[in-house]
Amino acid sequence: MLLLTFAVSVPALAQVQPRVLTSIKPLQLIAAAVQDGVGQPEVLLPPGASPHHYALRPSDVRRVREADLLYWIGPDLESFLPRVLEGRSKPNVAVQDVPGMTLRHFGDSHAEKADAHHDHADHADHADHGQPADQHDHDHRPGSLDAHLWLLPANGRVIAHKMAADLAQLDPANAARYQANAEAFAQRLDALDQRLKSRLSGLAGKPYFVFHEAYDYFEAAYGLKHAGVFSVLGEVQPGAQHVAAMRERLQQAGPSCVFSEPPFRPRLAQTLTAGLPVTLAELDAMGGNLAAEASGYETLLENLAGELAGCLEAL
Repeated sequence: MLLLTFAVSVPALAQVQPRVLTSIKPLQLIAAAVQDGVGQPEVLLPPGASPHHYALRPSDVRRVREADLLYWIGPDLESFLPRVLEGRSKPNVAVQDVPGMTLRHFGDSHAEKADAHHDHADHADHADHGQPADQHDHDHRPGSLDAHLWLLPANGRVIAHKMAADLAQLDPANAARYQANAEAFAQRLDALDQRLKSRLSGLAGKPYFVFHEAYDYFEAAYGLKHAGVFSVLGEVQPGAQHVAAMRERLQQAGPSCVFSEPPFRPRLAQTLTAGLPVTLAELDAMGGNLAAEASGYETLLENLAGELAGCLEAL
């Protein structure tokens, strides 16, 4: 039997791009801008998951250990990660430690007013209807780091340049592309910053309340300030006296907005606002449903401005 052999030309294997994994969606959006046209970053936490209390699955642990580069905010946000990172041999970056970052702490001058006016429900309880009452329920004591640092455009720019430098070192063939992407991203952020200042400039002093003190970086950048925080971390409704005190603050404020965070609205929201000239709305600091594309981070900030302005302009 005659056997015929054929020489098959196999094209050279395409270069495998570095696997970038971020802990949360906002960091994935920044990485997507830097990797645009080269690779696609992955994200660890699914939408709505709490970075503070997330329970890693075995598949998550594998992803953490196999990623070429891993970016997270730091132990002040993702408290579940340090133990897992001990098993990593590849680079991981806590962006709160990157040189050039602007960091805020609870109790900073911009936050003092809010800290003096906190209303806390029972902290001993757990979730609202069995759901996470707070997407990132972490330490807000005066002096502790405010880990929502991605909500300041200047920090987004610093993070992007750090990612570009790391990727250039790991993937020299695409170094110029990463650097160019980071520069283009920085220029778009400058333009976005001007748009947001224009959109939000007339809203200073308009009263609004939040269920989670997550927005100080954004507020400080654009001259806004929440009038108070209703930190509702319990499944059990606070007592009648406590609810009455919170309602009194809303009555004193007059027409105002009360913002919760998707995907969950605290049960208390309806009780607090019933019969008052208050508009219930949402602020999404995490961009949970945004696509990981080059403009995703800008969309997150633009949406946040739009959510704020949409309610406050109508007061």
